[in-house]
Amino acid sequence: MMISLKQIRYILAVERTLNFKRAAERCAISQSALSSAVAEMERQLGFQIFERDNKKVLLTALGRRCLDQAREIKLRVDDLEALGASLKRPLSHPMSLGVIPTIGPYLLPRVLPEVRRRYPQFKLRIYEEQSRQLVEMVRQGDLDTAILALPYATDGLLAFEFWQENFHWICHRDDSWIPPEKITQEALKASRLMLLSDGHCLKDHALAACRLRSGGTDDSLASTSLNTLIQMVAGRMGTTLVPEMALPQLLGSNRELKSIPLEEPGPHRRIAFITRPNYTNLPQVELLMELFAGQLHARVTMQQEPEAVSPWEMTLS
Repeated sequence: MMISLKQIRYILAVERTLNFKRAAERCAISQSALSSAVAEMERQLGFQIFERDNKKVLLTALGRRCLDQAREIKLRVDDLEALGASLKRPLSHPMSLGVIPTIGPYLLPRVLPEVRRRYPQFKLRIYEEQSRQLVEMVRQGDLDTAILALPYATDGLLAFEFWQENFHWICHRDDSWIPPEKITQEALKASRLMLLSDGHCLKDHALAACRLRSGGTDDSLASTSLNTLIQMVAGRMGTTLVPEMALPQLLGSNRELKSIPLEEPGPHRRIAFITRPNYTNLPQVELLMELFAGQLHARVTMQQEPEAVSPWEMTLS
């Protein structure tokens, strides 16, 4: 009996979760069925892929080599399946898209309604993770493509830039000193600046845009979300920096807060799709990129509020 693609997908799911129950849930099968399939594959190979007991799952040395080859096989099969789909109608093949938390909530509501309107049968599965996880997921074939903010290390992957934007300084309207038009680097240093916690590339981009070091911000009030930072600014706890794309949703009709452009030259961050060089459905990525850029340009021109996002299947971690 030959090793099957199902078995390959099962062992890759176990590798990702290091837990047979969670791997079975990801594969939509029972835990006993997954365990049996993995055990049968190990019997066929003649060695153990995993060491397991009631508490943990570990990879064996041969198991690591096996999983590297299994991952490569899965990538090739996925690309082979996508090859035929690329010849069909535009956006006719399901796709998985990753997006970082400082882009997803502000970009997707602006662009997905139009994608849905033009391609109602298109199936898009969306994952929200930080840049590091998304890059690795694209490399391993767990995602078809992802949207990141550049600059960011994407060695070995293709990056297609489709948007540029600047940061705005957000303060309380009743602050004792507010610059009339733009805020300088020196003024930022004295403004009790609060940024996202370490691990978010937005923090690095904001610091680079303002030519500041991490020590020049109030790390005691670092947050994991832009929404939380905005609420702290509203509470007169400090100031923050927000990307242009997020201003309509974060500030909205809030009259307590004021937005001031930075004096530092932009663009302060660049938005791009990333994917594997051998990804066979590249035309779909290019079409999505074109649609996204078109909707962003239209929103800027028309100064409209974002529409409610359509009911896409989303997995937010």
